[in-house]
Amino acid sequence: MDIVKRDRFTALWKKYFNDAELPVAFYYSKENNNATIVKKAVGHTCIIAQLGRVRKGEPLCFLPDSVGCGGGKYYLGFSDGMREGFEYFLSHGENEPHCERYKRTPEQVNALMKTIPVLPRKGDCLVFKRWDHLTEQDEPEAVFFFATPDVLSGLFTLANFDSTKQEPVISPFGAGCTSIIYYPYREQLEGTQRAVIGMFDPSARKCITNNLISFGVPITKFMEMIDQMEECFLVTDTWKVIQKRI
Repeated sequence: MDIVKRDRFTALWKKYFNDAELPVAFYYSKENNNATIVKKAVGHTCIIAQLGRVRKGEPLCFLPDSVGCGGGKYYLGFSDGMREGFEYFLSHGENEPHCERYKRTPEQVNALMKTIPVLPRKGDCLVFKRWDHLTEQDEPEAVFFFATPDVLSGLFTLANFDSTKQEPVISPFGAGCTSIIYYPYREQLEGTQRAVIGMFDPSARKCITNNLISFGVPITKFMEMIDQMEECFLVTDTWKVIQKRI
C-alpha cells in the first residue's frame, strides 16, 4: 500500500466528510499480515456483525473455517457451492422451516446462482483492515464504506465524476457480504471498475444500525477517486451545505 496515498485520503476525508467513518480495505493473501485470525466458527455467524471489530480499528483475518454461514463461505470463495436445498431456503418449500422468501420461486434462485460464480483468491487468508491501519505490506483489492445518506451522496457523486458510463455505480441483488466483498472484488478482477451500493439484505441489516448503507469500490477505481477529490463538487458551496449535516 502506498502510505502517502493512504494518509492523503485520510486527510481529505476529514476535510470534506468530517468525522464520518473511514472505509475498510480487504484482500486475499497467504499470510494474515498482523491481523487477528478469527477463531473457527461455532454455529451460525454473520461476517457483517463480525466486521464491527474492524470498523473500530482491529485488523481481522478470516480463514475458511472462520466463516459460520454457508452462503458467506460461497460468496467469499471458501466453498465451491451452496448446500443442498438452498434454492428453497432463499425462496420457500421442500420442508425448509426457515425460508427467507427473498425470491418468489426456487427456479429463480437457481437461475440467479448461475450468474454468481466462485471467484479466484490469492490465498486462504481474507484480511480486513480499516483504511488508517493499512501498512506497506498490504495490497487491498477493494474498500467498502458504511455510510449515512449524505455521505453516500458524496461517494456516489464522486464515483460518477470522471465517468461517461451510464452505470458507474451498480446495486446487484445479493446477501450483505456480496455487496461489500464479492461484487467489489469481482469488479476489480474483471476490470469493470464499478462501485457497488448495497446492504439491502434484511438478514444482514439486522447486524448494522438503521441509518447505514454500504458503498464498495474496487481499489483501482478508488485510487482515481482520491486523486479527484479536490477538483470535484466537494470544493463547492453546495457540498458545504451537506457537509454541515455530516
